[in-house]
Amino acid sequence: MNKKLGVSGAVVNFAAVFCFALSMLFGFNYGSYFSSMFIAFSFVLMMCGYAYFAEKEAKLAGYVSVAFSAIYTAIILLVYFAQLTTVRLNDLTQQASVLLDFQECGLLFNYDLLGYGVMSLAAFFAGLTIKPQTKTDKWLKYLLMIHGVFFISCLIIPMLGIFKADSPPWIGVAVLEFWCLYFLPISILSYLHFSNYRE
Repeated sequence: MNKKLGVSGAVVNFAAVFCFALSMLFGFNYGSYFSSMFIAFSFVLMMCGYAYFAEKEAKLAGYVSVAFSAIYTAIILLVYFAQLTTVRLNDLTQQASVLLDFQECGLLFNYDLLGYGVMSLAAFFAGLTIKPQTKTDKWLKYLLMIHGVFFISCLIIPMLGIFKADSPPWIGVAVLEFWCLYFLPISILSYLHFSNYRE
């Protein structure tokens, strides 16, 4: 069962990241919001898998990755559920729109970046749980740990106010498509990683 949950998390994560990338390319915002929620759900399964299968000396890193993944998921679900419900279904005042509408690059946009920063920390600590036995595991470990670098940019960018509502949209799309290209191999390698365990 534990192996199946890890494998399932990796499969759903791949599908969700792929759908997110497609939605961004075609400008389907609500598709990207919906798929982002499933990136979060599946990411928790993956992080729990890393913690469960970690060797004794790496268990703490696994627990830390689970804790950060839970924080990330809580933030992301609040942001995107608000977009799919409150923002989509109501006529917001201008001030409410500035705060709540993701496209306005306001409060919830900044929370979103914070969430992905925390996700990066979870990935970093998950990387510490892997004791590579194969080339694919080696690649997975490095990709997860290097992903931790995104924490710095995700934390600092909102404080600098770089993204504004009137910023060229292609910049945000390009950044997110790059992230998708980076993260899809993590999903695939995670699937292979969990598949190799025997219970």
